[in-house]
Amino acid sequence: MSPFNANIPIPADAAARRAVKPVVCYPVESLVAPDMSILDRARATMEKVGEVIVPPREGNTFEVPKGHSFRIVSVEGPQVGDLNLWNANDLSERFFSGKTRALHATHVTTGNRLWSNLPSLRPMATISHDTLGWYGFDEFGGGVHDVIGTRCDPYTNRLLSGDDYHHCCHSNLCRALAHHIGSDIRAVEPHVHDVLNVFMCTGFTRDTQQYFMKASPVRPGDFLEMFAEIDLLGALSACPGGDCSTSHSSDVAKCYPLKVEIYRPDMALLADWPFPERNGYQLQD
Repeated sequence: MSPFNANIPIPADAAARRAVKPVVCYPVESLVAPDMSILDRARATMEKVGEVIVPPREGNTFEVPKGHSFRIVSVEGPQVGDLNLWNANDLSERFFSGKTRALHATHVTTGNRLWSNLPSLRPMATISHDTLGWYGFDEFGGGVHDVIGTRCDPYTNRLLSGDDYHHCCHSNLCRALAHHIGSDIRAVEPHVHDVLNVFMCTGFTRDTQQYFMKASPVRPGDFLEMFAEIDLLGALSACPGGDCSTSHSSDVAKCYPLKVEIYRPDMALLADWPFPERNGYQLQD
């Protein structure tokens, strides 16, 4: 499929129009960057206070108090995870992948933040360590930990294949959240949102600009660590695509569990940390 309509006449000034230099939509120089030196000192004191296992092709939830950290860890084999985050005290405030992408990049790593949806728009978590931070972007344009994909879901699966599959990440996240809060799965479904694709290696093809995935470079022992800027409720799905090297929404792909570890630092070291308030803008009539 061509990314443009070849039947449309090309104007005489087409080259000049295409040659216009791009402008970054959201310059972030005015944003106060997180002081990673404070987080590094706090990391040195961290004590593990809990862990959760996410079984293959399933989802699970976890809670992280403000000022604590959590790690998503590869434990047995290359496995991709789909992450949702909410304000633990208000499910209407949740991770906003689109704004995170706009403020940072298509793929996130150490020093980037996960932002919440409007009207709160504040950092929910700051990435404090990424063992895959070496990967960068490969020759195909692929990178790790993307905020461009959505999540595999049973609706798109049915649209494209005609089949019903119940272990898509969307379904896993819905079941995990419903179980956590003791609610009906259909009642919680609107709270499930676009994800951070943890460990997933993705990009856009250079010819047709289609979203692609390839085998994740994650290996057992790798982890993505985040610092909780607010009280967090998380849900993680161990994607039924495994390392997403060939397919997703599948019972064929080799899948592995993921582990979430919760850490508490010496909280005194965070005495001067500027924990964020909700965005101060007030909508006008």
